[in-house]
Amino acid sequence: MAKTSPIAEVVLHPVRLRIVQQLGGRQLTTSELRSALPDVTQATLYRHVAALIDAEIVTVVDERRVRGTVERTLALGDRMAHVGHDDLAAMSDAELRNAFVTFLGALGESFDKFIGDDDRSLRDYLGFGTTPLYVTTDDLADIQSRLADILAPYRTDTGDDRMRITLTTAVIPVPPGTASEEG
Repeated sequence: MAKTSPIAEVVLHPVRLRIVQQLGGRQLTTSELRSALPDVTQATLYRHVAALIDAEIVTVVDERRVRGTVERTLALGDRMAHVGHDDLAAMSDAELRNAFVTFLGALGESFDKFIGDDDRSLRDYLGFGTTPLYVTTDDLADIQSRLADILAPYRTDTGDDRMRITLTTAVIPVPPGTASEEG
C-alpha cells in the first residue's frame, strides 16, 4: 500500500524532482533513467525511484528480464507530480523557500545542460521572459486550466521528429505597494 505523504515532501527533493522531470510525458527504463542522470549513483537513483513509486508519483508500466535481472520501465503515475495550493499553504516559510530554491536549482541544471551542448540549433527552441498579469484567484485557475488544455496534446512523446523541451512557469504574487508592482 502506498504512503500518502504530502506530495511536496516527496517531489521536492532534488534527485526526485529530476527523475520526475525526466519521466514527464514519456516512459523510460531504469537504465535509460540512469543514463539521463549520470551523476546520480545507481543505489541513490533506485532508492529515490522506490520512494516515488511508493508515493504513486511514478509507476512501473513494464518489467522484463535482462541478463538475469529485472529491468523496469517507468512513467509518471496517477498521482500528479505537482505541488498544489494546499501543499504550498501548509509549508512553513523556510520549507517554501527551500522548495522554490530546489525548483530553481533543477531549472538551472537543465539550462546548464542546454548551454553545454554544442548544437547551436537548439537555441531555436529557447525562450524566457516575465510578464505581469492582473488576476483574481478564479482568473488564475481559469488560466491554468486553459493552459493544461492547450498543452495536453504536446505532453506525450509520439516518437516522431518533435524536440523535447521543458516549459517552466512560476507564479509569484507581487505584494501591494512594492517597487516591482509600481514599476
